[in-house]
Amino acid sequence: QVQLVESGGGSVQAGGSLRLSCTYSGYTYSSDCMGWIRKAPGKDREGVAAIYTGGGATYYAASVKGRFTISQDNAKNTVYLQMHSLKPEDTAIYYCAAAPFFRVAGNVLGERGYNYWGQGTQVTVSS
Repeated sequence: QVQLVESGGGSVQAGGSLRLSCTYSGYTYSSDCMGWIRKAPGKDREGVAAIYTGGGATYYAASVKGRFTISQDNAKNTVYLQMHSLKPEDTAIYYCAAAPFFRVAGNVLGERGYNYWGQGTQVTVSS
C-alpha cells in the first residue's frame, strides 16, 4: 500500500522560510514523478513543483520559481520542498503526490495525473 506523509508545515511571517517533507512507502515504480500541489481557500488546486525521481529533473510553477526548491533523498524515500521568501498568497494546504511518470508526462504540474496523495500540511504566511 502506497503511503505519502507530509510534514513541516506551519505559520511564518512574510519573507520567512519553511521546508516541507514528504516521506513515501510502498512505492515500487523506478521511474516516477513526485509533486507538490497546493490548495488555497477559494482557489483551484495549483501544482507548484515536481521532480522526476528517475533523473532528477525539476519543474516549477511561475508563481514560485526562484523561491521554492524541490529535492529528493532516495535513501530516505523523502522529497522536500524548500520554500523561501514566502508571501501571504502562498498560504494553502500543501499536498505531496506521486505517479508513474507516464501518467503525468507533458503536464507534471497538473493534478489529474497523480494517483497517490498525502493528507496535506497547512502553510500559513502572515503579512
